[in-house]
Amino acid sequence: MRSYYIAGNWKMHKTVAESVALATELKDKLASCGEKVLIAPAFTALSAVAVVVKGTNIMLGAQNMGPEEQGAHTGEVSVLMLKDLGVRAVILGHSERRHSYFETDELVNRKLLLALKHGIEPILCVGETLEEREGNRLEEVVGTQVRKGLTGVAAVELAKVTIAYEPVWAIGTGKTATPEDADAVHAFIRKEVKALYGEAAAKSLCIQYGGSVKADNAAQLMAKPNIDGALVGGASLKAETFVPIARFR
Repeated sequence: MRSYYIAGNWKMHKTVAESVALATELKDKLASCGEKVLIAPAFTALSAVAVVVKGTNIMLGAQNMGPEEQGAHTGEVSVLMLKDLGVRAVILGHSERRHSYFETDELVNRKLLLALKHGIEPILCVGETLEEREGNRLEEVVGTQVRKGLTGVAAVELAKVTIAYEPVWAIGTGKTATPEDADAVHAFIRKEVKALYGEAAAKSLCIQYGGSVKADNAAQLMAKPNIDGALVGGASLKAETFVPIARFR
């Protein structure tokens, strides 16, 4: 039986003290959880949260990173800094980075390759806007994001990559793609990966769903054959809402 990958993206929320408190609560309540669990606090809290989760079954993740190892890049955080703190995974290409900060597929790809180079597991986010979906451009948009995001990734490295499908229209809106709709896009992503890397790689690829995931829809989503986990936003900010998602079965 496969395990699932449940990741909490805390976005721009919580002070250091609040982050430590939540991480401590999650450490206790998810101690026996059988799924792969990750939390991604704000950069300012990474160091303190790293101390809390060290040696536990909760992975420490970052919400983004710069495309260079070091240098004159004011305001950026490098992969070397993240690795130094014990960060094991990084969320890349989140729709908020793409649409609010205009990150391109090429930039996301540079970050992804850099993360892999330094042994940090990337979560590559892909997804369409409502306008793109209604314009019958879903496969064009998502397919391009997948192909360009994985450019230069060797077959042996693909096992370290997770793809998160997050329909932009469902993020923070309370709207959720039906489990059937979400699974259909996950299946399409597998087809794209199969064309690039072969059937075995496509079958073993972990694809999360993100977009208003809650305790009351997590089990239905995870029951679908192509959905391997969740990238959770708002519901990851409280133990009472995140723990039931991680313990959906």
